[in-house]
Amino acid sequence: MSKVTLSTLRKLKQAGEKFASLTAYDAGFARLMDQAGVDVILVGDSLGMVVQGRETTLPVTMDEMVYHTRCVCRGSERALVMSDMPFMSYATPAQALDNAARLMKEGGAHCVKLEVHGGMVETVRLLASYGIPVCAHLGLLPQTVHKLGGYKVQGRTAGAIGELLHDAHTLEAAGAAALVLEGMPREGGARGPSGGRGAPGGGVLRGEPDLPARGPRDRGGRGVGNRHGRVPRVRDSPLSAALPSGGWPGHAHSSRM
Repeated sequence: MSKVTLSTLRKLKQAGEKFASLTAYDAGFARLMDQAGVDVILVGDSLGMVVQGRETTLPVTMDEMVYHTRCVCRGSERALVMSDMPFMSYATPAQALDNAARLMKEGGAHCVKLEVHGGMVETVRLLASYGIPVCAHLGLLPQTVHKLGGYKVQGRTAGAIGELLHDAHTLEAAGAAALVLEGMPREGGARGPSGGRGAPGGGVLRGEPDLPARGPRDRGGRGVGNRHGRVPRVRDSPLSAALPSGGWPGHAHSSRM
């Protein structure tokens, strides 16, 4: 199987085709996902909740993200590996550059993902200028959970969706290589320049791996994420086989305005 790159994803997007993306934190699951045909493996800061049993993603450190990214890269040969930048690791453009470089040099990531808003255009532009592929994460931002008062769907009104989509296009113009729109109504995801989690109209599939033991703090996923239901097990069939028909994720797995 040929290596998945950003060019591969752009061609799929232009052709109106979906691609499969799942989260992994270690070499074993990364290998299973690779063999199943998953196109993008995200090393998520959700490891703080799924692996470490914490209440939120906020305590996760750069050292931990570098370590888990390195593990996933060792297990994956085909998929594009995207790594989250943890809370407060990109508070300034210079800090973002240093830490993104660590994820790529020390961790082996092919792309970094930042929870952003329209005011972070300079950060995205700086990373892109140094050849660092950036995925801009918009909508529901888990790192701002305390400000939001919980994991709540964003963009419930036409005005709010308009602001989010304006940010999406602005960040794309600044050099973002990909966009994730999380926890937005289906109407917003369908209008965005890329697809997302909880806004499946745009065409990106994302979910959490079915870990054999998720610890005492397992609550079945965040309130928005669990709308997707149980993702087909990697070992049973290639996840990408569930995508071309457009039946998953569908209306039943998304939020509405």
